[in-house]
Amino acid sequence: MLYLTRKIGESVIINNDIEVKVVDIRGKSVKIGFTFPEDATVLRQELHERIQEENKAAVAGSLDMLGIDLDQSAEED
Repeated sequence: MLYLTRKIGESVIINNDIEVKVVDIRGKSVKIGFTFPEDATVLRQELHERIQEENKAAVAGSLDMLGIDLDQSAEED
């Protein structure tokens, strides 16, 4: 993990097209602003994790409906 120190109004650039800027600091809270391409997806970490879990559950349910056992398939290879 990269740690940086930035002051209000300062920013960092990621991959030449994503800017992360410190907008405000109040106590233990930091407000950050993002500038990024329109086709980029931005999610809070907890929402991203929930979507990933739901996707895995959906795939597992589909495999169950098809009668495919991933553990069994892996043993046969």
